[in-house]
Amino acid sequence: LLSCRLYCEEAKDPKRRSCQTVLAEALDIIVRSFAPILPHLAEEVFQYIPYKKDSEGVFRTGWINASSAWKKPGIEEAIEGACAMRDSFLGSISGKNALEYEVIIVIEPGLLFELMEALQVEETSSVSQLNEIMMASQTTLLSELPKEIPSDANIIKGTFLINLEGGDICEQSSYKVIAQPIAKAKCPRCRRYTAESSSTPCPRCLQVLAAGKGST
Repeated sequence: LLSCRLYCEEAKDPKRRSCQTVLAEALDIIVRSFAPILPHLAEEVFQYIPYKKDSEGVFRTGWINASSAWKKPGIEEAIEGACAMRDSFLGSISGKNALEYEVIIVIEPGLLFELMEALQVEETSSVSQLNEIMMASQTTLLSELPKEIPSDANIIKGTFLINLEGGDICEQSSYKVIAQPIAKAKCPRCRRYTAESSSTPCPRCLQVLAAGKGST
């Protein structure tokens, strides 16, 4: 997930910049957390952080102060639900390359489906947050089973318990994950199977490369 955003997206793309923001916030919290135990190491790390505007030191800039903007209702449950489905998918293809598959997630209309929609607006995507979590080359989100399912597809059933607002909102939802080999070629740039030909980058990479040429 991190490597795809950092190395495949355009330098100023919001997905890449948001990934850098998360890494920076995580580093800041980790350094402040172990500062009382390893003060010299923490101070050295703090002084080498390139984006820090102050040089007062880790002990003069206060304790951990995570922004309340990080706490968004439903996001944690959405990620946990997607991870549960990813584990179901990966378990069904044990030992195989997840990128060689496309995934269809089927969830009946309800809270879990709405949470997954927050991670993937489009019905089918190879660049959504949901697809990045699933680690597949392409993910499709549906509210009912497709009419035709290939004979070589794996269908995995599971359930996920949603617990929101301290237990005030609880809902047990079932889901189906259909994993099937993807028919597209491997992109020579991002290594996902989303290209029409193995010698030509996928549409996302072509767009990034074109944007890079335009900015030079």
